[in-house]
Amino acid sequence: MHWQRLLADAVTTADGLLSCLGLDIQHLPEIDNRPDFPIRVPQPFIDRMRRGDPFDPLLRQVLAVSDERHSMPGFMQNPLQELDGPIPGVLHKYRSRALLIYRGGCAVNCRYCFRRHFPYQDRTLTRHDLDAVVRYLEAHSEVNEVIFSGGDPLMAGDEVLARFFQRLEAIPTIRRLRIHTRLPVVIPDRVTDTFCQTVTSIKIPVVVVLHVNHANEIDEAVVKAVSRLRKVCRSVLNQAVILRGVNDSADDLIALSERLFEAGIDPYYLNVLDRVSGAHHFDVSEKKLQVLHQALLEALPGFLVPKLVKEVPGIGHKVLWKYTGWKVYGVLYYDHLR
Repeated sequence: MHWQRLLADAVTTADGLLSCLGLDIQHLPEIDNRPDFPIRVPQPFIDRMRRGDPFDPLLRQVLAVSDERHSMPGFMQNPLQELDGPIPGVLHKYRSRALLIYRGGCAVNCRYCFRRHFPYQDRTLTRHDLDAVVRYLEAHSEVNEVIFSGGDPLMAGDEVLARFFQRLEAIPTIRRLRIHTRLPVVIPDRVTDTFCQTVTSIKIPVVVVLHVNHANEIDEAVVKAVSRLRKVCRSVLNQAVILRGVNDSADDLIALSERLFEAGIDPYYLNVLDRVSGAHHFDVSEKKLQVLHQALLEALPGFLVPKLVKEVPGIGHKVLWKYTGWKVYGVLYYDHLR
């Protein structure tokens, strides 16, 4: 089935999601049937969930629960302070990289999303904004990489992407494009012939960063999609988020790295949860984070150990965990939020 049809047919209610899995409200009394942040789950992703298991790690990532409505100290609607870009649809928080809010929607609404409250209607690029983006990038020669973000940038059609890629590759200072996407995981058919042809047709390399949190997300359809990406992209990487009740055990994270490797994906970052309102029930303590990462170091070869990182507003790079604490420019960073 065409990826856009699968997208249109996504499940959008808690009752519908539970019905697909042979569950009912008695199994999950904490569900929220009318969440402020809508439910959206495509069938290919549902097919990888375990029927009859209310604690399935894929289900827990996408099922709205009543905890989302509770306010918690330290959790806020704009945790990364991303509302002040230089022009609409552009964030320039890393010196050499410009991040484009290219699309406002996603194929799946992850409950822990740090942009779940983001005002996309005011800050998403439209086709009328593209000239302004190109002018901005031409005027900022320090930018050598453009990061497509969102939402999910692959929600755009292949022809739309192709036209914009061509505009960007014509800027002499742009060395590569990076696409952050979950679509090839939740709907593997999104990796179309046309998309692959578009990537091979441009002269600068393209890096794809996927978002996989649990080994069960990778089935044979995902493996085939990744194989197609690897043939046309310079690298296929993965970013995961450590989430309570989903992957907060050493066994889960080790299995994830091993499964990523089997699928041809390189582990890249292991992100600490961004403290966004509505996601506090996914939070993992700092002490446990350190124990989990140490377990990865002891169990896996170095090339399968993702960097444990967090994002701190106002710092122009990821903050990396070292044995002695979070390091910023070689200086210990003490998290005042915890």
